[in-house]
Amino acid sequence: MPRFFGSDLDEIAPEQARFHVLPVPYEKTVSYGHGTSNGPAAILAASDQLERWDGASDPGADGIYTWPAIDCSGKPEKVIASIAAAVARILEIGGMPVVLGGEHTVTWGVVQGYLAAGRNDFGVVQVDAHADLRDRYEGDPLSHASVMRRVVEAGVPLFQLGNRAYSQEERTARAKYNVRYIDADRLVRERIDAIELPADFPPNVFFTLDTDGIDPSVLPATGTPVPGGLGWYQVLALFESVARQRRIIGFDLLEFAPIKGFHAFDFTAAVLIYKLMGIVQRSG
Repeated sequence: MPRFFGSDLDEIAPEQARFHVLPVPYEKTVSYGHGTSNGPAAILAASDQLERWDGASDPGADGIYTWPAIDCSGKPEKVIASIAAAVARILEIGGMPVVLGGEHTVTWGVVQGYLAAGRNDFGVVQVDAHADLRDRYEGDPLSHASVMRRVVEAGVPLFQLGNRAYSQEERTARAKYNVRYIDADRLVRERIDAIELPADFPPNVFFTLDTDGIDPSVLPATGTPVPGGLGWYQVLALFESVARQRRIIGFDLLEFAPIKGFHAFDFTAAVLIYKLMGIVQRSG
C-alpha cells in the first residue's frame, strides 16, 4: 500500500502517529474538468520526493500513518458514510485526519465523522474559489457545489476565504447561516495574509482547502480553475494565522486533478500537505 512519504518514514502503527492520511478518490458530481479521483494517488507518489525538514521543523517526527483508500464505489450516501466512519475511527485513537480528495463532497463525510465522534466544538475554515453553498446543484444535494450548505445546515460555523465565484443563492445563504468571509477581491488585492477569527468562533478548527482556491498560476491542476486566487505563501500564512488563534483538529486537500506529464503540480500538492503538517506541529 502506498504511504505518504513512505520513502523516508518508517512504517508505524496507527496509534503511534499524529497525522493520519486518508485517501478518498471520490468523484461523482464534478461539473467541468475531471480527474480528482486520481488526486490522492498522485499526491502519495509525489510525497516520496519530500525532504524531512520542511524549512522550520520535521513534521514526520510526529508520525504519519496512511490508511487504505476509501472504497468510493456505490451510492454517494454509502461513500459518505464510509468517510465518516473512517474519520471517527481516527479521532477515537487520538489521531488528526489529513484527508486527500477527491471532489469537495468528501468534506461532508469528514464533518459527519467529527460529529459522530462527539465533536461539536469546532468550526470550518474554507479556502476555495467557490462558496459551495447551493442547496443543490444540477438537482443533487450531495454535489461538490453544495457541500458547505450541508455543513452549515448541520450547525457547524463557517469562515470562507478566497471565494470569487458564487451565485446570488449563495450570497443569501451566507446571510441566513451567518457565514463569515473575506473574498478574493479583498484577500488577494489587499495582500491579506493573516485573519482574525470572530470571538464567537469555536475553539477548534477543521481547515478545508480546495485546490482551486489557489491561483491557477501556482496550481492549475484542478477541475474548476478561477483566476485571481491565493498565492503559495499567502495560503501558508493564512493557515498559520488560524493555527495561532485556534486548535487545528484536521484538514483536507480537495479537487486536485493531476495533469499527465506535469509532475510539478503533484509535488506542489504533496509539499503543501507536509507544510501544513509542519505548521500544526509547531503550533503545539
